[in-house]
Amino acid sequence: MNQFFQLLDRNRDWGVFLLRLFVGFRLLAGVVDNIFSWHRMQEFKSFLHAFGFPAPGICAVVSVYAQAIASVMLILGWQVRYAAILMIINFIVALVMVHWGQSIEEMTTPLLLLFIFVLLLFQGGGNIGIESLKKKNKK
Repeated sequence: MNQFFQLLDRNRDWGVFLLRLFVGFRLLAGVVDNIFSWHRMQEFKSFLHAFGFPAPGICAVVSVYAQAIASVMLILGWQVRYAAILMIINFIVALVMVHWGQSIEEMTTPLLLLFIFVLLLFQGGGNIGIESLKKKNKK
């Protein structure tokens, strides 16, 4: 078993890479319809309005594009900590404004995403991605 754990230790960047890919593609899938359909963006605006967001149209556009940009950053492995900061703010706002008072089961998805981004803030994006290629080219 120790050999297996040593193998995992030597390849820990693959775990971070796979997490980044999954979360990046999942976030992107959640907002792509709002990017390509103004009608869907208006539905999101109405959703935010119902929860008392100020300037819900602006909040909708900012949230959707922040998630889309952060998704691409995660997938590419570029400036992952900045993407994590963006998404930590996004999901704290979502938890406070939309999910506050819900059961833990209802809050699980946004909480899970929040803590994944906290992990990525501390951990960084690992050595598989654009940032690591840039570092290798500088050497």
